[in-house]
Amino acid sequence: MRKIQVITLFPDMVDGVFTSSMLWKAQKDGHVELTTIDLRQFGLGPRRTVDDTPYGGGDGMLLKPEPLFAAVEHAKEIDPGAKVLLMTPRGTRWKQSVAQSYADSGSGYIFICGRYEGYDERIVTLVDEQLSVGDYVLTGGELPAMTIVDSVVRLIPGVLGGENSAIIESFSDGETLEFPQYTRPEEFRGLKVPDVLLSGHHGQIAQWRTEQSQKADI
Repeated sequence: MRKIQVITLFPDMVDGVFTSSMLWKAQKDGHVELTTIDLRQFGLGPRRTVDDTPYGGGDGMLLKPEPLFAAVEHAKEIDPGAKVLLMTPRGTRWKQSVAQSYADSGSGYIFICGRYEGYDERIVTLVDEQLSVGDYVLTGGELPAMTIVDSVVRLIPGVLGGENSAIIESFSDGETLEFPQYTRPEEFRGLKVPDVLLSGHHGQIAQWRTEQSQKADI
């Protein structure tokens, strides 16, 4: 079973996502095991300290190397072959094709979620890849980590259920957005389902969907 571990100072924040909706079902059905590792448990001293001021001065606090190293080593004991991923704005930009490659790899993953003003740079020596979800700054790495986990797990075969569910989605070919879709009723507040979708002509429907996707080309 694929193992995904998230190292964080706020495990409750991550657990709330892991125990809901599709991610919960993926675990129940045995496709993946999602766990959190509380970085505070590896803190130093009676107060379990995990941060300190930066050398050279500056505002804010940095996550110390000792707790981070210990947490990653603990995660590696659980899954020795897992890849270590660091959430950081300077990382590789996340996109659908990368999510697909992660889902296909069969590897386990260990996510490191930063906090405060960042982390001691020496933690990078343990990292296999640095990842970013966009050119903006968040309070911590939890939201990016959960975004990436969600995008990967849903692509694991059998998780979504529908055979073609992931194939027709936005960015599945790296270029286009998903075509518009409709369900009952045929008319709602004067808004009608396109006639072609009611025609039963599969060739015309396929052509219409292709044309609609091309309109959203990016």
